[in-house]
Amino acid sequence: MERGRMSRVTGRVSELPMRVQDSNRMSNVYTTPQSKQPSFGKLNIPKPQSVTSERRTSFFGGRRTSGASMPRNSIMSGFGGTEKIKDARPLHDKSYVQQCIRQLHEFLTEQGYPGTLAAKTLQSPSTKEFVKMFEFVYRQLDPTFEMTNSKVEEEVPAILKALRYPFVLSKCSMYSVGAPHTWPQALGALMWLIDNVKINWSLSRQELLFSDFGEDSDNIEEGADYNKLFLDYTAETYSKFMHGDDTFQDEDETFLNKLKKLYNVDEAVLMSMEEKHRILSEELEQLEKESQTDRLMTKRMERMKLQADLKKLQSYRSSLETFQGNLENKDSELKDELETTVSHLESLKHEQDELQHRLQNQKFTPADVERINREKRELQQTISSLSKSLEDAEQHKWNEEIALAKVKEKAELKLTEYHKLARKLKLIPLTAENACGHDFEIRPFECGPGSMVQHKTQIQMLLRKLVSDVEEENSRLTNMKLSLDESSEQVNSNIMDKSNDLKLLREQIRKLDERLDSDMQELAREEQEWAEEMESVENHRKLLEKKVTIGYDESVQQLKAAQQQYHLVLQETNEERRTVANNLASLCTIAADHLSISEKCLEDLHSRVQRVCSKAVEEDEAAVQKLRETLKTFMLKANTL
Repeated sequence: MERGRMSRVTGRVSELPMRVQDSNRMSNVYTTPQSKQPSFGKLNIPKPQSVTSERRTSFFGGRRTSGASMPRNSIMSGFGGTEKIKDARPLHDKSYVQQCIRQLHEFLTEQGYPGTLAAKTLQSPSTKEFVKMFEFVYRQLDPTFEMTNSKVEEEVPAILKALRYPFVLSKCSMYSVGAPHTWPQALGALMWLIDNVKINWSLSRQELLFSDFGEDSDNIEEGADYNKLFLDYTAETYSKFMHGDDTFQDEDETFLNKLKKLYNVDEAVLMSMEEKHRILSEELEQLEKESQTDRLMTKRMERMKLQADLKKLQSYRSSLETFQGNLENKDSELKDELETTVSHLESLKHEQDELQHRLQNQKFTPADVERINREKRELQQTISSLSKSLEDAEQHKWNEEIALAKVKEKAELKLTEYHKLARKLKLIPLTAENACGHDFEIRPFECGPGSMVQHKTQIQMLLRKLVSDVEEENSRLTNMKLSLDESSEQVNSNIMDKSNDLKLLREQIRKLDERLDSDMQELAREEQEWAEEMESVENHRKLLEKKVTIGYDESVQQLKAAQQQYHLVLQETNEERRTVANNLASLCTIAADHLSISEKCLEDLHSRVQRVCSKAVEEDEAAVQKLRETLKTFMLKANTL
């Protein structure tokens, strides 16, 4: 809440025109109707102007030139006089005209213009097209407007004059609107009309001063204190303005001090926000000073590098897939060889078992054993030499297979790259778009070396022909690209404008979120206060019930005591009457009178006690009913919030 109040103080500007330009104002003065109207309760910090940023065109875009002798009987007296006003807008500047054309195109596009919006149309439109655009823009002010088909060259200047257009749009210029010497004036009139449309939109959405008359009460200042301060400030400054003053520094300072006291503004937070705004403004100027062309070229170079890296990664992935396929083939071959080796090992074990069994059952002489051992040693030597030669042969075979696999892998990689490039260029298969019925696919395992060379020569000849065709197509596309560059620059400028608008909208959304959080915290605090108040009221009600109960019990006890006393007096009176009935007749009369008086007093006391009890009960019920109505009203208000 403190932040919102501080923004209300910093966003206040004097809303009256100046006779002399003053640089020591509380804040910057709006110089174009296209800027949003200042709203009470929002931080109003205008965007700093840079060298490369384009200024919004408006009839009120120039510096105020009203002098000290300007009459004060009407604020709009400058439009109602008969003196001819010189147009200060540079309508003959080509860059300014192009800027106005871009803004006109942007406005018509955003509002859903039904006609065609070509670049040539806005550069030099015909009278019919100008009248259609004028009718569409004027319908934003008057939806029931219908342009007459006859004498449009008189209708358009008459409408502008009725709207108090300060410059003259001649009737002759309407016959040739698209001419170089008349189109800038007509374009200026259209831009002035668009500014009026935007001012009308802003005024229709302008926030009211008192919250009781507005539907959206969240955007209106709260409380009568603020309204009184603002009305006093406005009355005082307007009184001085009517006496010829243009600056109100003392009044502004006094108004700011009163607002700070009213809303408890924190100067430290205000200074931190100003410093943050200054830093962001410097960063924005630095970003705007950067060359857009250099950034675009940098992004294009980065995109080309990323595309090259992507191609390398794709080729590396294809090579890895090929290598993975080779490894899987080798793995399957090794598994088959392992299975055959295991089966051979099992057969050898079986044969060894049979020979061992035969050896155990056979009887040998020592000479046979010696001979067998000698033959065994010879056989072992032979086996070792053969095993060594076998290992050498297997190692040589393995080396040759590795070398062959590498060569084959390189050839397959190049062939894969060729096929991939050919598919990308739509040369494979025969039915491809660029194949033209020729077979560009290379099948190395289906033909011999001689046919391979012949096939390669034939493919090279076809590729040279294809390259020449592609170069011709490339030259044609280059010419087409040059024609599309201008439209691309226009689209880029529109994108930049839209991105700036998007940033502003995001900032507004962030501020609304912060305000919503603060409102939710305030609502929670109020709910807690209401709960505490309800608890205190409930305790008070219980205390009242307890007191009423105690008073009623005391009254009942007094009544019982009075009844007991009455019975006692009655018994004593009966005894005395029986004893002195004949002698004390007068005393009996007195006793009877005394008895009637006592009964009347008791009845009065009893009725008084009943009235007191009923009144206390009614007061308690009324208090409880009032508390229930208060609770119901609070719950309805909480639900509406």
